[in-house]
Amino acid sequence: MLVSNKIRMWCGIATLALFLAGCQKDYYVYEINDQTILPVNSQKIKPKSITQYISILYTNFFQKAISPNSMLQAQKAIESVGDKQVAFDILLSKYMNDPKVILPTVESMRQDPEGFIRNTYRRFLVREPTEAELNWMLNYMQSRPNVTPEHFYFAFGTCNEHFHY
Repeated sequence: MLVSNKIRMWCGIATLALFLAGCQKDYYVYEINDQTILPVNSQKIKPKSITQYISILYTNFFQKAISPNSMLQAQKAIESVGDKQVAFDILLSKYMNDPKVILPTVESMRQDPEGFIRNTYRRFLVREPTEAELNWMLNYMQSRPNVTPEHFYFAFGTCNEHFHY
């Protein structure tokens, strides 16, 4: 009986030792660098001057530089209106109603919606859209069959990010 108790004790100790040795927690070390995540347009903090805005807007719509006389007329028109945002909206509408404006057709927009969206972001915001922005714009375009390139160009031309660089 004494031998049996010793065998049980040694078996218990061996089992406990195996149990403790086999249940060690694995520690994994991943080398991940800390990243600061900022909004896409967070680097655009400097507002454009009236001259810069007019020049860029004109180039976006007509694909050529604005003449000095047209620039002077646009500047005087904007400076004569108290609410600058209203003045910018009116100027943008004037440009969009000009017969010389170069806009994509509705058909080309519908044939390649992703390309249209990417080109519009590059043209007005000088950057690529994020995946979230691209998906939202594609869903917006698909859910509204009456939307035209003019709607997008007006929205991008008057958005807050377009007023900064």
